[in-house]
Amino acid sequence: MNALFRGRWWSFGFRTTIMLYFIILIVLPIIGIYAQSFELGWQPFWNSVSDPLAWKAVLLTIRLSVIATLINVLLGTMIGWVLIRYRFPGRRLLNSLVDLPFALPTAVGGLMILLLLGPNSFAGGIAGKFGIEIVFHEPAIVIAMVFVTFPFVIRAVQPLLEELDKSEEEASYTLGASKSHTFFKVIFPSMLPGILSGAMLAFSRALAEFGAVVLVAGNIPGKTLIASVYIFGEIESDNPQGAAAVSVMLLTLSFIILWAVNLIQTRRLGK
Repeated sequence: MNALFRGRWWSFGFRTTIMLYFIILIVLPIIGIYAQSFELGWQPFWNSVSDPLAWKAVLLTIRLSVIATLINVLLGTMIGWVLIRYRFPGRRLLNSLVDLPFALPTAVGGLMILLLLGPNSFAGGIAGKFGIEIVFHEPAIVIAMVFVTFPFVIRAVQPLLEELDKSEEEASYTLGASKSHTFFKVIFPSMLPGILSGAMLAFSRALAEFGAVVLVAGNIPGKTLIASVYIFGEIESDNPQGAAAVSVMLLTLSFIILWAVNLIQTRRLGK
């Protein structure tokens, strides 16, 4: 009886600790951002989010995040396919390197891009001769976003490819279907939930990127100033209201994306 009581008490304490951890580190900061943004009322909040520089920063961030996500969808799907379907020397090493952006500080990633593609680098010098400017312009921002969000689509697609029943492919080939027809009619529908969820997670992550972008963007208002750097600038300018207002816009968009990801995964598991 005492052992049962101690077990229940331990379980209750464990659940309580987890909930407190969740509330203190996640719920309270989110509530704090929303409270800060509306602290002075609706009109100051609207003035902050309707500021032309704020809108340009948010719209630029969304546009470049979409471009980075599309690149990741294409490359991530192909890389996930190769890592699962093919065996070659160095495959395990490449598979482990996929997660490098998760382990590497994003500022280091930005520095790598700066050193590899900057005006004084070999690649940057060649691009400059053709009139292509990378660092301190939009291409550098997209590259930084692609780097930090690189693993999402790959890691979302790989489990689906591993679970795919190869007998369906073989049946398709037996019935005379071509490889392309089999891919788009049999394989791709099974991969699609992973592609969509990985893409949305990559997009949400790209929206909030700061460390890698701030080193290579140039931060020119209205041209290369993205939302996360704008928020940082507002904090430095002693305008927490404006920073919180723009943060709420990005946070709300991220919540919508995460809800959509959860819906896709729930439907996939339901099937």
